[in-house]
Amino acid sequence: MKKYKIQTLNNISAKGLGRFPLDRYDVASSLDDPDGLILRSANLHERPIPDSLRAVGRAGAGTNNIPVPAMSAKGVVVFNAPGANANAVKELVLTGMLLASRNIIAAWDFVNSLDGDPASMNERVEAGKKQFKGFELPGRTLGVVGLGAIGVRVANVAKDLGMKVIGYDPAITVGNAWQLDANVDQALTVEELLAKSDFVSLHVPLIDATRGLINADRIKLMRDGATLLNFSRAPIVEEAPVLEALEQGKLHRYVCDFPTPAGKGHRGVIALPHLGASTQEAEDNCAVMVADQLRDYLETGNVRNSVNFPEAILPLTDGAARLAVVNRNVPNMVGQISTALAKRDLNIADLLNKSRGDLAYTLVDVDGDLPVDLLDELSGINGVLSVRAIEH
Repeated sequence: MKKYKIQTLNNISAKGLGRFPLDRYDVASSLDDPDGLILRSANLHERPIPDSLRAVGRAGAGTNNIPVPAMSAKGVVVFNAPGANANAVKELVLTGMLLASRNIIAAWDFVNSLDGDPASMNERVEAGKKQFKGFELPGRTLGVVGLGAIGVRVANVAKDLGMKVIGYDPAITVGNAWQLDANVDQALTVEELLAKSDFVSLHVPLIDATRGLINADRIKLMRDGATLLNFSRAPIVEEAPVLEALEQGKLHRYVCDFPTPAGKGHRGVIALPHLGASTQEAEDNCAVMVADQLRDYLETGNVRNSVNFPEAILPLTDGAARLAVVNRNVPNMVGQISTALAKRDLNIADLLNKSRGDLAYTLVDVDGDLPVDLLDELSGINGVLSVRAIEH
């Protein structure tokens, strides 16, 4: 049976890499002709795409470092690990709310500036603590923009703390809706959510529609003294109007995971060094999830949690050979595949055809062996991006 090659482009959790059996996989940071890539932050935009490549696995949620359209054009599936780091980010968002509401950073800096003997230090502590008086979370309103795996957890933990919660996500999935606390209120627009919230936490991907989602006009709609939390991506928030709003007292704090020169040292900014998924548990979970998806795709052709392919799950048929065909989503592709099989008297035992946007994906289980010239013929069909026979 074919031995697959998996190239790692970052340090990947050993728990994840351990999901690849040594008798079927070569896994290394330097490999020629890899079947799969697994990475975290490595930038693929400037790297050539090997002709051998079938799949890319991002051990995390975002895929901005991967040229997804270019991968799609070559029939390469791109996987991510949605929700695998959700608990880690949820805990950091909660930390951010507490840091902001209790003025912890400023208080910490104040204590570290003190010197002298215990008596004099205690005297200065008692005299200075008034300036750091904060407020409690119960009864305050949290607005959550984006109710994916992370946003749902943030909303639920805020409800557990006694906060009022408003959520906005016109594309919430059925699964996430089932997990969301029933007492979370729905906002019909971002503007409505901003106007009703004391805290606003952003949990959306960086796409054209979300770039600059929080801008000067929308900040004007926010409650005076509100706190903005951004643990998604830096460009979702326009920094200059946020800093101006902090200077004017319109906003209380901006808590984010993306330090910048402009925000460094600003009293109203709490910037962390991109710690959202920086726990051992999150790194393990992401690596295991994406490794399992890569392995399932290479060994069976099944697709789960892809950012460019449709979800496609077809149980293997005993005794059958499997074809996996990636093509542009145009008419008569399945007909041409079926015709090529019929010409060779090959019976179709099972078939699954799914599409997503401009891309379509077909799994075909065939009784008997697959001749080499069949793969060549299918590869030559106009619009076919990749074809492979899957051994099992």
